[in-house]
Amino acid sequence: MFEVLVQMTGLIVCGIAWRVFKPAGLEPAQTRKVLTSLVYYLLLPALVLSVLWKAELGNTTLLIALSAAFAVAVGMGLSILSCRACKSSPPVAGAVILAATFPNATYLGLPVLEAAFGPWARGVAIQYDLFACTPLLFTLGILVASRYGNTAEMARNMAGELLRIPALLAAVLAVLLNIMEVPSHAVLDGLLGLLERGVVPLMLFSLGLSLEWNRAHWQTLPSVIPVVLLRLFIVPAIILVFASVIGLTGEWKAAVVLETALPRMGLGIVFCDRYNLDVSIYAAAVTITTVLILLTLPMWYQILV
Repeated sequence: MFEVLVQMTGLIVCGIAWRVFKPAGLEPAQTRKVLTSLVYYLLLPALVLSVLWKAELGNTTLLIALSAAFAVAVGMGLSILSCRACKSSPPVAGAVILAATFPNATYLGLPVLEAAFGPWARGVAIQYDLFACTPLLFTLGILVASRYGNTAEMARNMAGELLRIPALLAAVLAVLLNIMEVPSHAVLDGLLGLLERGVVPLMLFSLGLSLEWNRAHWQTLPSVIPVVLLRLFIVPAIILVFASVIGLTGEWKAAVVLETALPRMGLGIVFCDRYNLDVSIYAAAVTITTVLILLTLPMWYQILV
């Protein structure tokens, strides 16, 4: 586990270095947008189609989705209580709630779970995200962002938002092909295999491009502490118990808990911008939780395995 985290850190550091030195004069934001768009619209849907088409879908799939949904509910509920106790302003509270609720389940979950348990665990990361976290992010997450943001824009046409997510559409297609037992073709398997191999390195590199720290972030530390505690410690501990109660065992349970213990997702920055939440707090949460998983993920792995 630690060796894999070091390798992942190496790719993230490459992204940070690109941000600092700007090779070929390319701006980090421009480079990140190109890379993330490539992954979002092409490479990730190919990976989802490849994995879910051949995955074993059944009772375990339902339990994974249920665990993910419960983790979202717990993270959101506890973060709302924390913000009320701290009397946070609405923009700060909205950013904290989003940061504490939704993990980076796919882009970090894929390399972590595959390294920890093998290729089969990629299906856990994808099912955890696309069957629960992503639909909840684009429904419940939008409602929270619009509720706490200083904006006249309200959440609307959430079904339309979901239908524009390429990976989710690929998941629906893959599940249909899986259920109908439609055989794949060697040429298509080869093409999907070529595409899917680019997801993890490009997203880790892009994560490095997005990480930054400035003086303003020091002032946000008190607000980020609840995010760190909930995202990396409290919610995973609760899901460890919940997964046992609903019948997940062995490596399936371990994979779900590791998914829950991942840092928050970068997509939330888009929500903060769109709904006028506190971007600096969310960005600080991204940086801090991503760095801390070098310590917390090996700890959870030792507990679970």
